[in-house]
Amino acid sequence: MGEVINLRQARKARDRREKEASATENRTRFGRTKAEKQVDTVSREQAERLLDGHRLDPAGPARD
Repeated sequence: MGEVINLRQARKARDRREKEASATENRTRFGRTKAEKQVDTVSREQAERLLDGHRLDPAGPARD
């Protein structure tokens, strides 16, 4: 005779395996370290400063 299994426990174990697989996939797809986020922030701020420094008409009081 075959082995008797509890279907509820088997279903829960299967769901746990599926969730873990999708979590692993999401970690590799979306996960970034704090250092990577800081590098992106610094480079974005530098690009904004560079762009602002090249403006032709500064956002200040109007000159006559």
